[in-house]
Amino acid sequence: MLLNEKRTTVAYRCPDCGGGIMSAVGLFNLSADMVKLRCTCGKSELKIIYNRDGTVRLTVPCLICSQPHTFTVNASLFFSDELFVLPCPYSDINIAFTGEMNAVKAELARTELELLDLLEQNGITDFSALHGDEQDLPDPQILDIILFVIDDLDAEGKIYCHCHPDPKEGPSEEVTSHSTDEDHPHESRYEAEITEDGIKVTCRVCGASTVISTDSMLSAHAFLNADSMHLQ
Repeated sequence: MLLNEKRTTVAYRCPDCGGGIMSAVGLFNLSADMVKLRCTCGKSELKIIYNRDGTVRLTVPCLICSQPHTFTVNASLFFSDELFVLPCPYSDINIAFTGEMNAVKAELARTELELLDLLEQNGITDFSALHGDEQDLPDPQILDIILFVIDDLDAEGKIYCHCHPDPKEGPSEEVTSHSTDEDHPHESRYEAEITEDGIKVTCRVCGASTVISTDSMLSAHAFLNADSMHLQ
């Protein structure tokens, strides 16, 4: 008797060459080891691990940020025929896709047009300039744009951390610190620090933080579309 193996199609776009990488992934080979989807240019790869608790962890290269993003999804969702997309946390750009093969192909093509339009708006003609490797220090204009968005999100209460969880995601783990916003009525809970990797945003109460990439005008432009920020 033959068993019908759960399978899905997984795709991402290489941040170095812009190529679309797509492959079928089955539960049997995913249960045995880590699965890697590597671009033919050799400069990026997507990693998939099946966890014992029935979840799937994906480490996805990002077109916008200098570092990959890690997502954990339920296996039933991962192997569903429905199209499932994973967006960069700091932009509206989808960076990975799973689901039925034709649906994944169509979404990969759609997001390519969206990305090319974004590149054109920022005067970028090829993917090699996505992360601005040619410059040692970030453009002051990029810093100003990102700092403006951070301040705006802070003022709207749209920066979330362990002690200020996103209501859409339910309650977070209890924080031992007893400091609250009432303790500092005229001071923001969050501080922004310019580092070599970007702008690091940290919660003064629970210590959660994240780094916003400042390596190109494209990343700054994408961050303008952010409607929230989640610190880990």
